[in-house]
Amino acid sequence: MEQLVLDELKEDYQTTVKDLKRSLAKIRTGRANLGMLDGIKVEYYGQMSPLNQVATMKVADPRLITIQPWESDLIPEIERSISSSDLGLNPSNDGNIIRVPIPALTGERRQELTKVVKREGEDHKIALRNRRREANDQIKELEKESEITEDQMHRAFSKIDAMTDQFTSKIDQIVEDKTNEILEV
Repeated sequence: MEQLVLDELKEDYQTTVKDLKRSLAKIRTGRANLGMLDGIKVEYYGQMSPLNQVATMKVADPRLITIQPWESDLIPEIERSISSSDLGLNPSNDGNIIRVPIPALTGERRQELTKVVKREGEDHKIALRNRRREANDQIKELEKESEITEDQMHRAFSKIDAMTDQFTSKIDQIVEDKTNEILEV
C-alpha cells in the first residue's frame, strides 16, 4: 500500500523536474536556442498557431536562429510576433528566410536572469516539499487505519525523505547549470 504512495510521489517529482526544465528553456541565455521561441504564436488562417507549426526553425550558429515559413506570406506576421514578444529580438528577412540574431546579454541582464532562474528553482523545490508533506500525511493515514505497521510507516518516511533529497539535488544541479550557462560570456 505504501509503495503506491511512493510510486505516485516519484511520478509527481519527475513531473516537477520536467516542468522546471521546460520553464528554464524559455529563458534567454545569449546563445541561440529554439526553446526560447516556444511561446511565439502566429496568426495562420484566422487561428493563432505555434511558430514551430507554421515554419521550419534551425539554430544556424550560436548567435543566429533561421526560420523558413512554409508559406512566404507569413514572413511579416512571424516577424511581427517575434518583435512584439518580450524576448528583445529583432528579426530580419531576405524574402524567403527570417534571420533572428541573438544579441549578447549585458552583465546587468545576466544578473537579473540568474535571479529569475533561482526563483524558478526555489518555487519547484517548494512544490517538492508540499508534495512530500502530502505523501507523509497519506502514510500516516494508512498507519492510523492499520493498513501498515508503525515500522513500515517509518521506513516509508525514510524512503520519502531520500527521494525528496534526490530530486531536490537534481533541481539544484539544473539551476546551477542554467546559471552557469547565463553567466558564460
